[in-house]
Amino acid sequence: MTAEEIEKLFTRRDGQFAFARWGRPIAPVVFGVEEEALPVIKGALEAVAQLAGHEMAETDPDLGSNVMMFFFADWAELLDVPGMDGLVPDLAQQVDRLQAAGANQYRFFRFEENGAIKAAFVFLRMDESLQEMSAQVLALSQAVQIILLWSEDAFQEKSPLALADEALVLRPEVADVIRAAYDPVMPPAATDASHALRLAARVQVAS
Repeated sequence: MTAEEIEKLFTRRDGQFAFARWGRPIAPVVFGVEEEALPVIKGALEAVAQLAGHEMAETDPDLGSNVMMFFFADWAELLDVPGMDGLVPDLAQQVDRLQAAGANQYRFFRFEENGAIKAAFVFLRMDESLQEMSAQVLALSQAVQIILLWSEDAFQEKSPLALADEALVLRPEVADVIRAAYDPVMPPAATDASHALRLAARVQVAS
């Protein structure tokens, strides 16, 4: 990828460049799925973390779990979950907005003092389009989308996944960006678009 292409991946709809990677091991918990789906989801998270050279953990010392994934049938269900209003800012308004948009997924992040990702929350309304996905595709696509703070539109037009010899993989250019982002000499967060130039330089060296 060129520096311009990478910059687009982290430029938000308001025009601001915002990059962040995880600053602590990822400790996930999943709600609303059958028991047999849990290894698939955990395996996808582990695969993407391994690609990044980042650690997984059973628990987070501050939060218990720092990745929470919720699977459900209707956004209104969130209003009935005890404590959810403390987890999601402006829960009622968010539910109204997501319902009005017909959205089937929502993610938000919390951050460390240095800007690194501290926690990620993933909400998936299992509509017809998501139900048609295999568990592996759904899990891997979500794992990719929480390993970095991507733009809201980063994968709107093109999935981060591809098939290689009938095996599901990350697109090579996306994998290259993730690896470059987790280079230890790179800062954990950046708000200046020049960061895309540094990422591009590492992608080109790696390839």
